[in-house]
Amino acid sequence: MTTQPLHTGRARSARIATAAFFFISGFSFSSWASRIQDIQRHLSLNKAELGLSLFALPVGLVLTLPITGYLLQRHSSRNIMMIGVLIFNLMLALLGIVNHPWQLGLVLFCFGCSRNLMNISVNAQSVAVQALYNRSIITTFHGVWSLAGAIAGLVTTLMTRMQISPGWHFLGVAVLMTIMGFIAFPDSPHEQPTRKADSKRFVWPDKYLLKYGLISFAVMACEGTMLDWSTIFFQDAVHAGENRVGTGYVCYMIAMSTGRFTGDRLVNMLGIPTMIRYSGILVCCGFMLSALIPHVIPASIAFMMIGFGVSCVVPLVLRMATMKTTMGSGPAIAAVSTVGYLGFLIVPPVVGFLSEAAGMQWTFAIMALFGALITYLILQIKEATQTTTLTESIKA
Repeated sequence: MTTQPLHTGRARSARIATAAFFFISGFSFSSWASRIQDIQRHLSLNKAELGLSLFALPVGLVLTLPITGYLLQRHSSRNIMMIGVLIFNLMLALLGIVNHPWQLGLVLFCFGCSRNLMNISVNAQSVAVQALYNRSIITTFHGVWSLAGAIAGLVTTLMTRMQISPGWHFLGVAVLMTIMGFIAFPDSPHEQPTRKADSKRFVWPDKYLLKYGLISFAVMACEGTMLDWSTIFFQDAVHAGENRVGTGYVCYMIAMSTGRFTGDRLVNMLGIPTMIRYSGILVCCGFMLSALIPHVIPASIAFMMIGFGVSCVVPLVLRMATMKTTMGSGPAIAAVSTVGYLGFLIVPPVVGFLSEAAGMQWTFAIMALFGALITYLILQIKEATQTTTLTESIKA
């Protein structure tokens, strides 16, 4: 158990600074995501061409994950985070002025690379801030990310109504978020890198971290599926009217945001393993309910269950993964995320192939297995931890 900080004011400042960087990440990314259709129209791209261009972003993100782990062994996470913020917002500004599909793909690749630098580092910072408290606070940071995304969506609606082009919109966001980064940077935690003589250039999770990586894989597979396919599920399986096809997605996002802001309180009552176990059960039941009763109200409730289920797992897994590993927190987070982001990259396209072959209901029923996997793995980790603790007690 961690101890209460000796300097409460410094800990509070570090917490606010880290929350600011989560806000920057969520606001900048959602500003881009909410104007994809405008970029598509500007470049006259069909769906296949747009999909190919968009694929460059997760490719850049995944390819730089092990490199980020290596950098975090040699440099403070706060410095890597700030560099990521600068490049990330520069790429956002460039996205508003691309004029050719190849330019879009290239900038999106760099956008993904810089997002990875920023996100892995800011998660390392959140773990450092969590260490200053004897109660859970880490899920709130991810709640700030979700809140920033919602605010960015509202700003985009305003920009669209005022007929502000993506170029000026993205430039304004990039400047404001960069300024916010410079303001927050001095109060960010001074986490020291963990450099070893035999440090590997590419970091892959060891046997201890692999289970955490697989839990992250399962959660991010579910998140990616909900982001890409929830509206289509309501259209094809629920047969909702045109004005109701977005209902499930809205319910999912509201539940996920609420879960992230309330998750710390539940963790303090239940403990991390129990919280993750219940989260896996919610995900499993949510996907099964939506598959078995594909009607508006039951499916909306099911999507809320999934939203609550996935909301807190990733930050809690990252916290657990850094507790006993011999790696520093930054490299450990990068190693776990390397596996986790593969779920975000691989599973949503597979969902498309399965849906074409077997239908959306069967596909969502299969997705329930990821919830069961989360529950199974956290029980395995808990059992292994208890066995290790018992063995250490006997030896002592």
